[in-house]
Amino acid sequence: MDTKQEVLAILDDVLSLKGRSAAFTLETPLLGALPELDSMAVVAVITTLEERFGLVVDDDEIDGAVFATLGTLVDFVQNKLVA
Repeated sequence: MDTKQEVLAILDDVLSLKGRSAAFTLETPLLGALPELDSMAVVAVITTLEERFGLVVDDDEIDGAVFATLGTLVDFVQNKLVA
């Protein structure tokens, strides 16, 4: 499974989107566009990303830009994986 598909699966699971994420593209806006993605959900998504990918995400790495679109979130994860 590629990073995008894994991130989509995490979003779908954590936000209880019931498969809605299948229609998401890299340009799909997340923060501010998905009512399910509130501050508590952001924490849950980050925690799940850390567990699933074996990442460590520092608090100062997370801002609104990371969750702006699916693409920015996927890029963030991919950059963490190669760091």
